[in-house]
Amino acid sequence: MTNKRLAGLAEPDVFFARVMPQIQDVAELRVILSVFYLLYQKQGSPRFVTYGELLSNSGLAGEMGEEVLRRALSSAVERGAVLRATLDLDGSPQDAYFANTESDKEAIGKLRLGRLRMGEATPSRRAGSPNIFSLYEENIGMLTPMIADELREAEKLYPSQWVSDAFKEAVALNKRNWRYISRILERWAIEGKDSGENRQSAKKGGPNKYIKGQYGHLVKR
Repeated sequence: MTNKRLAGLAEPDVFFARVMPQIQDVAELRVILSVFYLLYQKQGSPRFVTYGELLSNSGLAGEMGEEVLRRALSSAVERGAVLRATLDLDGSPQDAYFANTESDKEAIGKLRLGRLRMGEATPSRRAGSPNIFSLYEENIGMLTPMIADELREAEKLYPSQWVSDAFKEAVALNKRNWRYISRILERWAIEGKDSGENRQSAKKGGPNKYIKGQYGHLVKR
């Protein structure tokens, strides 16, 4: 049997360019994307998704059945799209799924040796406000790991109401893309929003924090 495993999927574009075109099983592809989606809504470190979360949050088991779900997960692990480790969670062993990155491989090794404590890996939803990932999927389209990284950063930088309002403005103008929305947020951070009472107060650090950071390339000056 040919070994399907492809190591070193640290970058999302590697997965989409090299691995996804090889996947012929729709169930496997859906499972991989569901794992990615849940992972990128997590906070804390290391980030992982348990089998129980896949059952309850993705709705996959109800659509395809547990047997197909387990087979698809096993195939995804064999292919190297995701990593699997059995962890002691709340006193019972559970299968946990990680992104196939060097940092997650190292985290799994430390977890197994008891050298690393598991953080609070919980969804990054905020009470009383729409989730930025939900806003993206409802108004733009399917979420990818690369876009999810940018959304997570934006969620840290800007107030949740700003994010929601920026999506509404973009939709009203029929500009349904993340680059346009990020420019709206950037402009508000620099120039102020509405009456100006929130001027440069999205987060401490002033406007330079938004234009000089990791995602500064998203905004053209």
